[in-house]
Amino acid sequence: MTQDDADRLEELAERETAYGLFQRAQALQRKRHNAQAAVLLERADRLEPGKGSIVEALARAYYNSGQHERAAETFRALLDIDPSSHYGHFGLGQSLKQLGQPAEGLVHLRLAVALAPDSTLYRNALARLTRTTQ
Repeated sequence: MTQDDADRLEELAERETAYGLFQRAQALQRKRHNAQAAVLLERADRLEPGKGSIVEALARAYYNSGQHERAAETFRALLDIDPSSHYGHFGLGQSLKQLGQPAEGLVHLRLAVALAPDSTLYRNALARLTRTTQ
């Protein structure tokens, strides 16, 4: 076996690990190919169910590909894993806003701000949703 063959086999083996799938999905998300990233992250989640980093990335991929119902469901799963995840509350709040549930979205955005009070992103999202619901 040549070194190229060995390298190729190692690359193929890594692609089917949760870590390899996660890394490939991250590269796709950086290129804004979120639907494709979600496919890889779903496979990674099946290999390592309940891993917070994978679930968070999957929820983000769903949200950024316009799959807001799936995003909300996945952000809820993230919050089941880690109830103190400020990003989980932020993402769920944003997803609920997109689904026409601003009152419930406000609850989660408030929690995100409470958990990470220095986040300008969270404070601005809360302020925008508060203005639109008054």
